[in-house]
Amino acid sequence: MAPDSTVRTAVGLIAAAAVSAALYQASEVFAPLALALFIIAIVWPLQNWLQARMPALLALAITMAVTVVVCLGFASLIVWGFGNVGHALIADAGRYQPLYDKAIEWLESRGISVAGLWAEHFNMSWVLRQAGYLTSRVNTTLTFWLIALVYVILGLMEVGDLRRKAERFASPAAARILVEASEATARKIRKYMEVRTLMSLATGVLVGAFAWATGLQFAIEWGVIAFALNYIPFIGPFIATLFPTLLAMAQFQTWEAVVGVFVCLNIIQFVVGSYIEPRLSGAVLAISPSLVLFAVFFWTFLWGLFGAFIGVPIVIAILTFCSFYPSSRWLADLLGGPAPEKPYRKG
Repeated sequence: MAPDSTVRTAVGLIAAAAVSAALYQASEVFAPLALALFIIAIVWPLQNWLQARMPALLALAITMAVTVVVCLGFASLIVWGFGNVGHALIADAGRYQPLYDKAIEWLESRGISVAGLWAEHFNMSWVLRQAGYLTSRVNTTLTFWLIALVYVILGLMEVGDLRRKAERFASPAAARILVEASEATARKIRKYMEVRTLMSLATGVLVGAFAWATGLQFAIEWGVIAFALNYIPFIGPFIATLFPTLLAMAQFQTWEAVVGVFVCLNIIQFVVGSYIEPRLSGAVLAISPSLVLFAVFFWTFLWGLFGAFIGVPIVIAILTFCSFYPSSRWLADLLGGPAPEKPYRKG
């Protein structure tokens, strides 16, 4: 039994490495597909409710219109928040020069030469390269979303046939597991987004209120940015904490105020993310914190910032499917929550 178990483990690791390499090399194909499946899981109840009351194509058009409006609204909030802060920071760049000079002087007094290294790499050609990179990223992002939306349209048209196709091409037991696991995954992803949205709203309100109470500039913008970035575990809250702290350095110009801003913002993130959110999500979304951290950085490595956003839902889907198979249920029990509502049993 031990040699067989060792062989299966080795084969599983090799297969996981091969799949990861394929996902990395073909990210232009798989990343939009993952986003489409994620969106389908969220909007399918609306599509199902509409097409029971009107023609399917009209229901699809309404569902897609709502999806596009929500995505554009969310993107507009992000652009508005970062745009306002960015323009003001550029306009007030002179306020940061004394801080920069003091930091350089402090580092060089300790034998760390930063000015020369900065001058070597930060020049006009570097700026032009970065501008070209940002332009290409914008074009790539637009193409990414267009491909994902095409996947969503095609997927919503075929969701209703999933059960029929599964029953035709698979055994009754396998078809039942596939359908039930897919439904359970969709429910958990909707629950995840519901909880994440509520916690993002709470984080945004608290950050904005704190910034307003302390006199920190751009209180509303910081609240909006904290709301948007909270959808990305670990990385998003860190950025939402770092940027206001950097602004506080220029505005208050005392280390006590800067440390106070940094500590209070982290307390807000910790209370909402580590105390309130787990109690709202409950056992249905229970995932090992170390697995969440690994998922965020692993999928960020594979797919960039989008991977950081979609990493946890992908883990939820994998653990849900594992919980429906006896041979892999131990993995779901070890890294996730309890067994599914309708566990599969042989016979």
